[in-house]
Amino acid sequence: MAASSVRHAGRQFVPCALRIPSRHAMASSVACRAVLLRRSHNWGGKAVQKDVQVQLGDTKLEISTGKLARFADGCAVAQMGDTSVMVTAVSKTKPTLSQFLPLTVDYRQKAAAAGRIPTNHLRRELGQTDVEILTSRLIDRSIRPMFPSGYYYDTQVICNLLAVDGANDPEVLAINGASAALAISDIPWNGPVGAVRIGLVGDEFVVNPTRKDLSQSSLNLVVTGAARSTIVMLEGSAENVMQPQLCHAIKIGVKHAQQVVLALDKLAMEVGREKRSVPKMYNIQKDLLDAARELAGSSVLKILNDVTHDKISRDEAVNKIRLHAEEQLREKFPETEPFDIMEAFSAMVRDIFRNMILDESRRCDGRHLSDLRPIACEVDLYGPLHGSAIFQRGQTQVLCTVTFDSLESSLKSITTSGVKERNFFLHYEFPPFATNEIGRVSGMNRRELGHGTLAEKAVRPVMPKDFPFTTRVTAEVLESNGSSSMASACGATLALMDAGVPISAPIAGVAVGLVSREDPEKPGHFLDYKLLTDILGIEDYLGDMDFKMAGSKKGITALQADVKIPGLPLKVVMEAVQQASVAKSEILNIMLQTLPRPRASRKENGPTTEMIHVPISKRPRFVGPGGYNLRKLQAETGVTVSQADEETFSVFAPTPEAMNEAREVIQELSKDDQEQQLDFGAVYTATITELRDVGVMVKLYPNMTPVLLHNLQLDQRRVLHPSALGLQVGQEIQVKYFGRDPTDGRMRLSRKVLQAPIESTVPRTLNDRHSISFASEKNDAQEAAK
Repeated sequence: MAASSVRHAGRQFVPCALRIPSRHAMASSVACRAVLLRRSHNWGGKAVQKDVQVQLGDTKLEISTGKLARFADGCAVAQMGDTSVMVTAVSKTKPTLSQFLPLTVDYRQKAAAAGRIPTNHLRRELGQTDVEILTSRLIDRSIRPMFPSGYYYDTQVICNLLAVDGANDPEVLAINGASAALAISDIPWNGPVGAVRIGLVGDEFVVNPTRKDLSQSSLNLVVTGAARSTIVMLEGSAENVMQPQLCHAIKIGVKHAQQVVLALDKLAMEVGREKRSVPKMYNIQKDLLDAARELAGSSVLKILNDVTHDKISRDEAVNKIRLHAEEQLREKFPETEPFDIMEAFSAMVRDIFRNMILDESRRCDGRHLSDLRPIACEVDLYGPLHGSAIFQRGQTQVLCTVTFDSLESSLKSITTSGVKERNFFLHYEFPPFATNEIGRVSGMNRRELGHGTLAEKAVRPVMPKDFPFTTRVTAEVLESNGSSSMASACGATLALMDAGVPISAPIAGVAVGLVSREDPEKPGHFLDYKLLTDILGIEDYLGDMDFKMAGSKKGITALQADVKIPGLPLKVVMEAVQQASVAKSEILNIMLQTLPRPRASRKENGPTTEMIHVPISKRPRFVGPGGYNLRKLQAETGVTVSQADEETFSVFAPTPEAMNEAREVIQELSKDDQEQQLDFGAVYTATITELRDVGVMVKLYPNMTPVLLHNLQLDQRRVLHPSALGLQVGQEIQVKYFGRDPTDGRMRLSRKVLQAPIESTVPRTLNDRHSISFASEKNDAQEAAK
């Protein structure tokens, strides 16, 4: 009998009862029992089931463990209302070759959870949707900062949507479920964290609002917090929410997130496992770091202080020193791995860069901590484009274009709550040449989707609600040295204004960075920190936070905080909001010097749309048999025709010339229809134009479209074919007009009502029947007598 096995996160377990006896059977049996004893609480009948509950506003969050997926290192089910999400966490016990945390987060929506079947041709879940990717990024940013430094082990977190009630949000549940799964597992992790969503309905803040509440909310903010009221992640969109309201919402979110953290701490104490001892945690050797600082520290400091360097020249100068220093370090430490030497040099550069900011308040490009980089704007770049703009901030350059199309081209997406349509979307592109690199130019990746969605959130609140076009903004990053997503929001605003879109207010965005020095005796507290406005790429890479905020002069429309340390004090976040608000206003003043307001009208070569009235009587000819006329019109002229209501059609043309051509075709189709006023009940002379099996086609006047006079209306008698009455093409007959059919607008004509009624011999009553019978017999008798 072949030995069966279960693979568990890189480890292979072979049940003892199925092993073939050998001389090592005793040792193997002992090892197997040890493994089973260590995990006896995690699978089998002895599993410990436990749950905790947290009251968050009007909703109750319940997190349970011990029942499902017990082979995973950690598993938890988070439930709110009738929405449930199961989250599993598994991490290998052998380190990877990669020298970073290889964390993978996959959030998957299941159609069965909503009581539906997938609509694709295979009727099963296929690749990840945009919503799933964005939610996965949200979870990743909430849990990644809490992993210990130097933990380079493959780790996977999978979130499965078990059930959805259509009211409660599964995204926040997935964050809390991931936090619970990691907290109770033996995976090294410095959590837990807690997440809540904050809405603003009217003047009232709502914790974990329902889908109905969110549709009425002017704020949609997700706050992930850790112990000691620190903030790990922020993600939100708003409709010009004022700064004090946003700050208050963040405070409310942190307060309720602490309740989740305390509950998960309690759950981990009761059923959590002892964190595994990791064979290898990467740490930089102190003597190696000191040697790198001694060899190259002064040279690196000189380069970082040289404000004449740009991104490329600075990197090249540092790399030149790196090559020389690493060669000397290899001679001095011959037994050290090459990667350790590289990391020692990188750590030395990082320390010098951060100390320069913390101790001297000096940035590598010479700016003050709150200064912006030079900004230049340009609009109306190319004539054929509906709208275009370039936004340049330092060495970050973004080209934005606007394209209009018909409302039929709106972006349709299928979610667990139904089909959603969007007639405004922003697509972000980041080609490799933007950072002087060579790479594969392929489809959109997770980073591009996340940056584009953030810029779209920033601009969407100011778009007109009743705009007659589907609007697409493309933001292509041509140069990148930090904060390209916020530059995309600025460029998109200018391009929309150039295209003549009547946005309610211009939008600008900025990124604020952080460099901090933590108090070793008080975790979560800083000995010193500095906030940096409009960060460079190197300040993002070597800093502790990337805080992006966008909005108008009135308020805030989008917010995202990517934190790289295990939590930020609330005070630091409030200062970052204030500093970003000031910078946002300065950027808007510069942008409005280029284009102070949206253009009064769209460009002459831009698309146009018209609403045409088609009476029901004209609709059959306008549409044609099987829609032939409409399809022909769209193919020949390039317009798009869609029906707005029973008698109104919307015509979209990509250019004015196409609209003029379509207008001529439409007039030709409609000119023939019955323009003359006919009186109800009047008798008219009709000319037969065609004989058909079901009737005859007739015209009441020369330029009229022939209408059908059915066999039922031709004669008092039953008619199988018009030829039975001797009717011919060109013959004139008298018909009576009874108005139009209310359902299809066709003329109602009748010939038989003008004929004398035929005497009926059908008996109406039993007495009539007898009288007819007697009269018949009497006639027969008289004939016989003759």
